[in-house]
Amino acid sequence: MYACEGHIPELAGDRVRLRRLTEDDAADMLRCWSDPDTRKFTALPAMHAAADAAALIAWLNAMSEEEDALRWGIELTGSGRVIGSCGLNQWQLAGAYRGEFGCELASDCQGKGFMTEAAELAMRFAFQEMGLNRIEAFVQPGNARAVRFFERLGYTREGVLREYRHTSTGYADAVVFSMLKRDWNHRKGEVG
Repeated sequence: MYACEGHIPELAGDRVRLRRLTEDDAADMLRCWSDPDTRKFTALPAMHAAADAAALIAWLNAMSEEEDALRWGIELTGSGRVIGSCGLNQWQLAGAYRGEFGCELASDCQGKGFMTEAAELAMRFAFQEMGLNRIEAFVQPGNARAVRFFERLGYTREGVLREYRHTSTGYADAVVFSMLKRDWNHRKGEVG
């Protein structure tokens, strides 16, 4: 059975590389995490300085040591610039074999296919290496960009969880999307 044990593997695509975030990425991630367009549909804490981003990076990395999350920085290949992050949260292996995909991307990099490539890398890792059977995504109903993103990736829209999360403005619904391993295999032309 898969165990992260704090190891965040590097995954390479054509245009992006998924890798462990480090304190050196704090300035890039501050730009991403403090961007109003990026923050609009996230529950990120307020960020005012690179030290705030560095603290969140350290917390995300600690979550991988506790088997609670696996978060990658999304680096543009050849540039060293980190443009966002993505990963699997709250995965369960025994009995469920599921995980929750979450992501955010700097607004100047949206609409260019970078997150699509990053999500494909993460899905491949989740299904082939971790042994997950199901990846879920929870999207705020007003986040039309994320709804289109998961639909383009081939996720199935399962419905709405009413008042699923509590936010600073009260309870909020969540649209549930899922990708099953068999659906992913079918998309890739594989059997099983």
